[in-house]
Amino acid sequence: CSHCDKAFSRKSHLIIHQNTHTGEKPYKCSQCDKAFSLKSHLIRHQKTHTGEKPYQCSQCDKAFSQRSTLTVHQRTHTGENPYHCRFCDKAFSHNSSLKIHQRYHTGEKPYQCSQCAKAFTSKSEHTQHQKTHTAEK
Repeated sequence: CSHCDKAFSRKSHLIIHQNTHTGEKPYKCSQCDKAFSLKSHLIRHQKTHTGEKPYQCSQCDKAFSQRSTLTVHQRTHTGENPYHCRFCDKAFSHNSSLKIHQRYHTGEKPYQCSQCAKAFTSKSEHTQHQKTHTAEK
């Protein structure tokens, strides 16, 4: 890979890997507007539309369409917080929560409003802010 020097034995694997650098997401869901860089991620996502939930929690009656979602859910029972902030003592059950939290330390605000150019740390803050422009409360 010309971006990060990773090596692959197959050209097809290199092309798939390069999508992580380019942001290209050629695998589009026919049910919604989501797109994915890997076909396996699209297939996993499509279960959310079929209602298929083959992964059952052994602690409660909840079931999930993805094994990874079950794994994260099980942390609500165990209290496990495996993702630790490198700036402070906080720990999180979700990697995505850690990433958002660390942006408060770094000042990174990757979500920018197209209406007023205000920037936000998380997508949910950005989405909430956008409603102020459409008078949607």
